[in-house]
Amino acid sequence: MQILPYLVAAYVFLAGCYGLATSRNLIHAVGCLSVCQAATYVLLLAVGYRDGATAPVFSDVRPGSRPVVDPVVQALALTDVVVGATVTALLLALVLQVAKRHGTVDPDELRELRG
Repeated sequence: MQILPYLVAAYVFLAGCYGLATSRNLIHAVGCLSVCQAATYVLLLAVGYRDGATAPVFSDVRPGSRPVVDPVVQALALTDVVVGATVTALLLALVLQVAKRHGTVDPDELRELRG
């Protein structure tokens, strides 16, 4: 098994975490969180990949005659995309409400959120 996809997933995740930690804008923070989410897509695709495998459709060939990719990992990746889009939409709606109520998207200027 090759290690390159796992290194790419780790790099994308760390780049998103760095952007999230250094963000001075809530919209930028939501974007960086989406980049972190994209690292999970790469990781799931790396886990489900098999050399020389085909799609898991057995209409023309009997099962077990050729290697196929894992369909569960493909379903998890698709679910991950849907959940990521939903979370991003929800966070952007929250940022929009913060901007309407407080007039800023800078987290340092939001006094009410300080504890």
